[in-house]
Amino acid sequence: MILVRQEIGDVLRDFRLQKGRTLRQVASRASVALGYLSEVERGQKEASSEILASVAEALETPISVIMREVGDRLAVIEGLDRFPDTVPDELVATYDGMMVR
Repeated sequence: MILVRQEIGDVLRDFRLQKGRTLRQVASRASVALGYLSEVERGQKEASSEILASVAEALETPISVIMREVGDRLAVIEGLDRFPDTVPDELVATYDGMMVR
């Protein structure tokens, strides 16, 4: 079974390490308890959208980038051989027709 919370935790840890920050630094900047953030990173706790937003801000990384990475990793786990990098043309056409000009 795929646990989304585990992938979110792994991605948060990876971004934190890429930025060269300690768990304590990120927890402090995000105003999140150190122990709680540690549990989130280990996939033991579900993080609310507010917590994710605070941690993303502390990491100076847009939440969309974090969630995109989570989605990409989930796609690999699910065995998808490819996943779209762009919005399908049919969807763009649908919204282009709805735009007010």
